[in-house]
Amino acid sequence: MSVDIHTVKRVAHLARIALDDDDADRMAGELNTILGFVQQLDEVDVAGVEPMTSVAPMKLKMRQDAVTDGGKAMDIVANAPATDENFFLVPKVVE
Repeated sequence: MSVDIHTVKRVAHLARIALDDDDADRMAGELNTILGFVQQLDEVDVAGVEPMTSVAPMKLKMRQDAVTDGGKAMDIVANAPATDENFFLVPKVVE
């Protein structure tokens, strides 16, 4: 798959990005390079390879699934300009 200048200008228009002809030409080259790399990755045989999130096998640290209030309500509202019983007070914006 190859990207031409017309396609770059169309995508730039849809993304509301201003591009002149020089930038569009440069961008077409960069996108073609990226697509070439993706095509190389597509050629790699990954049959029998399990999906993974890391190259090193690891398990997530588990914690007890218990509901708590966090115990930090006073710390959270400490720097708020206005509070009432650990709630933030904000000005009314809808009448």
